Order: sequence, then structure tokens, then C-alpha cells
Amino acid sequence: MPMTDRSAKLTIDDTEIELPILSPTAGPDVLDIRKLYAQAGVFTYDPGYTSTASCDSTITFIDGDKGELLHRGYPIDQLAGKSHYLEVCYLLLYGELPTAAQLEDFENRVTNHTMLHEQMQYFFRGFRRDAHPMAIMTGVVGAMSAFYHDSTDIADPWQREVASLRMIAKMPTIAAWAYKYSIGQPFVYPRNDLDYASNFLRMCFAVPAEEYEVNPILSRAMDRIFTLHADHEQNASTSTVRLASSSGANPFACIAAGIACLWGPAHGGANQACLEMLREIGTPNRIPEYIERAKDKNDPFRLMGFGHRVYKNHDPRATVMKQSADEVLDLLGVEDNPLLQVAKELERKALEDPYFTEKKLFPNVDFYSGIILEAMGFPTSMFTPIFAVSRTVGWISQWKEMIEDPAMKIGRPRQLYLGATTRDYQDIEDR
Repeated sequence: MPMTDRSAKLTIDDTEIELPILSPTAGPDVLDIRKLYAQAGVFTYDPGYTSTASCDSTITFIDGDKGELLHRGYPIDQLAGKSHYLEVCYLLLYGELPTAAQLEDFENRVTNHTMLHEQMQYFFRGFRRDAHPMAIMTGVVGAMSAFYHDSTDIADPWQREVASLRMIAKMPTIAAWAYKYSIGQPFVYPRNDLDYASNFLRMCFAVPAEEYEVNPILSRAMDRIFTLHADHEQNASTSTVRLASSSGANPFACIAAGIACLWGPAHGGANQACLEMLREIGTPNRIPEYIERAKDKNDPFRLMGFGHRVYKNHDPRATVMKQSADEVLDLLGVEDNPLLQVAKELERKALEDPYFTEKKLFPNVDFYSGIILEAMGFPTSMFTPIFAVSRTVGWISQWKEMIEDPAMKIGRPRQLYLGATTRDYQDIEDR
């Protein structure tokens, strides 16, 4: 673990504690407080862990002030512009971009794992037809450990490898079947002659009654959505996967925990919130009213999909996603879709307004991905499941990194206890 010659001194009453300072390859230095309780008898207090590094990692780095997102050192805009999702999956999993032969082998292995165990069909049919697709995905992914016993031993590197490939390969099938089940259509099986994104689109939109041809523009847009959401450092769902993994739980259970966390509207539901906002606005002529409301600090209304909690400058993923959104809208048109008309006009007016440009409240990746998915015909209930498909490789990469770390130990956050102290029990008659 990297360490500098520097240290920080903490004085508690008459006791002085010296805390080592660790230096990363990028980002702020970190105070090493692992021995703080043993030396000083105190914990730190950090709700949300927003100032706490819970692990060391070599996978993803974010600099919010610069608007920078790196996967293994490669900028996300370069990866999204020059690469494709499965190549980025390889990079996240193994640390380096693949050779042509390595990529072909990896793509073949993923493609040959896309089918689900046939008996899992009955698991889907146990849900109500109006079940949210995320509820189905959480249950089905967790249940994979009941079907694939040969890849649940986390101490076996080969089983970890097989589990990783299975989840990357099968997650699009699970998400597509959850969608098909919710709309009452028959399941569509994956095809080995299609690429990852095209296969997913076909499983979502094909029907047995007619042939379905995947439009390459839509396939490329879907691949970019997958790529741009592949990993995002130590966010809530990734941290959930790591915490579940620290107990030694099987990989399918850990990824199911990540899906459950992603389901929360404060995390994975951001692009859905954008579409709901567009529905609230309703028509382009109401946009000025809502822009003025967004500027009013006393009005609770906020423009969803503008600005980002992490990126204080700009979201580096948004530029690439905007290009895809423009391509998709040019292909499909917006004339018959009032929602997309509102989106295009809102984007134009916000980018022209000094209030938003000065505060760097630019459209983010959620704004554009929501537009793309709406234009493709996905209901908003499918936005977060698609996010889960994208993020699976990030969760698995972080899981593998943690399992392979010899310093791994079970997660055990502390607390600031504010409840009652010792009390004497009284018999019922005395209460």
C-alpha cells in the first residue's frame, strides 16, 4: 500500500496520535485511521462515508472537479468513442485492453453463456404480471446460486471466473425476460450470431410472429449506454456488493444485493426521474415556466438530469451520450412523441440560459440516456434494469478485486450510539 513520509498528528486530551498519510496515484491523500481505535479509543463519524475510503482499488477513478472518469487509466470518452461494451468489460475485469485474439475469445465465452437454465422460466412465472422488473431481477439473480452450484465457491479462482462470465452474459437475458413477462409476451431466446447490445434489443422487442432486424444505430446507442454505465467507482450499489462480499457470500447473492441497492430512486432511478419531469412539463410552451421555477430557491422543483452530484464541471459521459441521442432522434424522429419534443426544447433553452451555463448545470448522462430509451420504446420501469445490466461488470470487477485482496476482512461499520444506557428490567406488574 502506498505511503508517504508525511503524517498527521491528532491530539485527544493529553494524548497525541500520529496518523500515517497514504498517497494515491490520483486524487487526494488519505489519512490511515485503521489503528485509531486501538491507539486512542475513538471512532470517526462520517454518515454516508462521503469522506471515508473504504478500500483501495485500481479499477476506476473519478475527478469530479475536472469532469474526469477513468477506467484503468483510460478516459471514458475515448472508450465510448473507440471501443465497445465487451472490450470495456475485459478491461475492467483483467486490467488491460485485450488483443484481437483475447477479445474474440472473451466475446465467444460471453456469447455461449447467454442462455438461462430452462427451469428458470418457471421462476419468472411465479411473479405477478405487474411486478416491477427490478423486483424480478433481484429475485432471479439471487436464485442463480440455486442453479449454478459449480460457480459459487469464492475461494476457487476458476469458479470466480465462470461466475463472472455467467453474470455478464445472462444479465441481458434476465432483464429482457423480466420485460417480456411484464407485458405478457413470450420469452425470446438469445442468438449467438448477434453482438451483445443487438441481442438484448432483439430479446426485448422481437416476437415469434415476425422477423426482427436490429437497427445498427439503435444497437450502437444501446452499446454506449452499457459502456458509459459500466462502473462508477465506490458508489452506493458497488459498496453494497463489496460489503455483502466481505461476508463470503456467493457472487450471485452479492450482485443481487447490488441490484436491490441500485433500485433506489436516489441511485439508479435518475434517468427515470428525468422522464417523469418531462411528463410533468408536458408541452414545449411550458418550458420557460419550469426554467424559472428551477432558478427559484424557494421552489422545490428541480431540473432532473442537469448537473451531477459528483461532476462539478461537466459529466464526461454526457458528450458521447448526446451524440447517440441525436443519432437516435434523427432516425426515429420526435414529431409524434411530445415527450421527446419537450426534451429537445428543454436542452436547447437550458444550454442558452446564462444561469445554467454559469453554474455548469449541463445535461448529464441520465438526461440523454433517458431520451434514448424512451425513443427506443422502453417504458420507464425498464430504465433501472438496463442500468443494472450495464453495471454488472463493474460490480463483478470490484467483487473480484476484493476477493483477491489478501487484506480483505468482513465489513463492520461503527456507530455513534445515542440511545438509552443500562436500564433495569421491571416485571409487568411494576410497569
